[in-house]
Amino acid sequence: MRIASFPPFVNADAEILILGTMPGAMSLAKQEYYAHRQNVFWKILYTIFGDGKIPEIFTEKVAFLQQNNIALWDVLAHCERKGSLDSNIKNHEENDILGLLSEYPKIRKILFNGKESHRFFQKKFGPIAGISLEVMPSTSPAYTLKFEEKLEVWREAIER
Repeated sequence: MRIASFPPFVNADAEILILGTMPGAMSLAKQEYYAHRQNVFWKILYTIFGDGKIPEIFTEKVAFLQQNNIALWDVLAHCERKGSLDSNIKNHEENDILGLLSEYPKIRKILFNGKESHRFFQKKFGPIAGISLEVMPSTSPAYTLKFEEKLEVWREAIER
């Protein structure tokens, strides 16, 4: 089945861009990034920047990201995929990441939510002058690292 990513969630103050690969089935159904209840993306960010309480309303989550100078998007614009696993992706097309970086010049760091998003990015774009690229442990429940360990790696990358 051919699926499409969401538009970027970004504003002029964004300094960090977090890139996933492609929204999973639950996220696509709800039209919200990281909608699977076992994905710890929002828990990590609300622990780092807030009190750990995650709102139910997606627009509040987006506003929270923007208040903390974080942009959110995916490496891929379209692909074919059965289920939610990145390993099932075929016939993909990348988003215009370079265009986004040009339009939002305060972004100096890209954090990849897992190895696959980084792999797809590297194939198309490679290194980018002046932009720090860091691969983070995936927030997906399929990546079984303990929450505390994921949190620490994400915290260090965001705070430096």
